[in-house]
Amino acid sequence: MSWFQRLRASLGKARDTFAAVQHLGRAKAPLTPEFWDELEETLILGDFGVPTTTKIVEGLRTVAKQEAWKTTDQPVARFHQDVERFLTLPHPELRLDARPAVVLVVGVNGSGKTTTIGKLATRLRGEGKRVLLVAGDTFRAAAAEQLAIWAERSGSEIVRGAEGADPASVVFDGVKSGKARGADVILIDTAGRLQTKINLMEELKKIRRVIERELGAPPTETLLVVDGTTGQNAISQAKLFNDATELTGIVVTKLDSTAKGGVLVAIVDELEIPIKFVGLGESADALRPFAAAEFTQALFDDTPDSVRA
Repeated sequence: MSWFQRLRASLGKARDTFAAVQHLGRAKAPLTPEFWDELEETLILGDFGVPTTTKIVEGLRTVAKQEAWKTTDQPVARFHQDVERFLTLPHPELRLDARPAVVLVVGVNGSGKTTTIGKLATRLRGEGKRVLLVAGDTFRAAAAEQLAIWAERSGSEIVRGAEGADPASVVFDGVKSGKARGADVILIDTAGRLQTKINLMEELKKIRRVIERELGAPPTETLLVVDGTTGQNAISQAKLFNDATELTGIVVTKLDSTAKGGVLVAIVDELEIPIKFVGLGESADALRPFAAAEFTQALFDDTPDSVRA
C-alpha cells in the first residue's frame, strides 16, 4: 500500500466530515441560510472548532456575496481550496541549518514523543547524519529504556542521566556532549506533562534556557507531539506549550480512523504554527513530512478503493 493510500485509509472519520461538506454541494441547490447553518454545524462536529469554523464560513459568505454565487456547489468547491490554504504555512520542513541542530520535543503523556524521536532519528540516520538522543524524561524509567532501544535500532548515540535526575542538567550534559562529539542533530526527549501543570511547564522553560545558554541560541526546532484523536484538547495543548516553549512545529501522531481531521486546520489557523510531520503507525517508516496538498487530496478523494487499486 502506498503512503497516500495509507494516509487516505487513516482518515476515515475525517473523510466522513469532508464527505458531508461535499454532499452539501452536490445537489447544486440554491444558497439559503439553512445551507450556511448546516455547513457551520458540520465543521464544528468535524473538530474545526468555533473560531476557525466561524472564520471559514464568514469568509465563504463574503466571497459568495462579492461573486454573486447562486448554488451550494460554489462555496463547497472554494472550501476545498481553503482547507489546503489554511494548512499551508512557511517552513513546513524540519530546519536543521545549525550544527549541531537541537530539536526539543514536548507533549503530554501518551502522545508518542519518544516513539516520534526514534522515528526521526531513524530518518536522519538514513540521510547520513550523526544523531544524538538525550533522555530528558528522567521521571519515567521506561522512557530512557525506550529511547535507548531506539538509539540502538537507529544507530544513534544517547546521553541519559540517573532516574529522577534534574532534567535540565541531563539536557545540559546532552547538548555539551553533542557539541564535543560533532553531532549533526541532537534530539531531546522531555517528560510527558499535562499542559495545565504549571510547575512542569516551568521546568520546560528552564530546559529551554539551558539550551539557549549552551548554544547561544534557542533550540533549532521545538516540536509539539499531539495525538490526532484528542480533538479540541489538542488546541489547548498547543496554546499552552507554545506559551512555555515557543513552538516551531507540530507533529500529529496516531492519525487513524477515529481522528476527525478538522483539528489540524484549527491548530494551524489559531497558532500559525506549521504541521511538520504526521504519523500513521508504529513502524519506523510511519512518520512522514506533512504535505498540505497531499493531505487535502486524501481528505476529499472519493475514488472507490476498488478503482484506485
